[in-house]
Amino acid sequence: MRALARFVMRGPLQAGGVAAASIALPLLFWIGAAVTGLVILRLGIRQGLNIGLWALLPAIGWAWVGQDPTALAVLLMTMVMAAVLRTTSSWEKTLVSGSVLAIVAGFMLPALYPGLLDQLVNAGVQFYEQYNADLARSMGSSLEVVIRQTMEATMAGSFLVTGMAMTMLARSWQAGIDNPGGFRREFHALRLSVPIATLCVATTLVGPYLGLSPVLLVWAGGLPLLVAAVALVHGVIGRKNMGVQWLVLFYIALLLLGPSLMFLLLVLAYVDSWLNIRGRMKPGDSAE
Repeated sequence: MRALARFVMRGPLQAGGVAAASIALPLLFWIGAAVTGLVILRLGIRQGLNIGLWALLPAIGWAWVGQDPTALAVLLMTMVMAAVLRTTSSWEKTLVSGSVLAIVAGFMLPALYPGLLDQLVNAGVQFYEQYNADLARSMGSSLEVVIRQTMEATMAGSFLVTGMAMTMLARSWQAGIDNPGGFRREFHALRLSVPIATLCVATTLVGPYLGLSPVLLVWAGGLPLLVAAVALVHGVIGRKNMGVQWLVLFYIALLLLGPSLMFLLLVLAYVDSWLNIRGRMKPGDSAE
């Protein structure tokens, strides 16, 4: 992948060609988003917009003709987050900007893609009616409302996750070219400030009382905290020189325990915003 990053940095023809071609091909849109993010981070917003225009053409084609907004949404999110990161050098502002875009996407999807959402909702209702008929009967007409909110939020949340991942991939490519090891140090130090962490928690808890989709707000408010928690785990393991096997065990536990561990990680990230756990630890000591 680093060889690809060096290739696209040879000139605008290479960068624009790779970005446009990868987005035009099925399931490779993420490469085009990461390439565009790399150009923004390394050469500036203006140069990135020039490359982004080439990448937008096939992305708009997928969104309009193919009725699949994924490539377009991920590309735009990555471009905005990369621009925020280049301008502010702040990961927490970058994560918050992505969350705001996810909320906007959640509101725009029903207006732009009503047919697609209707198909997904109908499939969800049929699934519950076939495999969990008791639940479907007990919920009645509210089942469709819940499934619709979940589908809208999940689509917007998946755009956000992919956009964040591609922004991080672009940053790692940039560091690999200009500052080897820089992204690792940057990610290990990622920590939300108290106001931003509190804003994320308030968005998740208070937003539903304002009539907003609770599932969408969990994605938007929870993902920055989750990223900060994962960065905390990486930072502690790196600071203590505990070895890569601990990271493997962490991701296995995350896969097996799922929501239970994720909730603990969200709490841990919020606590870390107040206590700065990594700052209180000495390098090379035991985790205790």
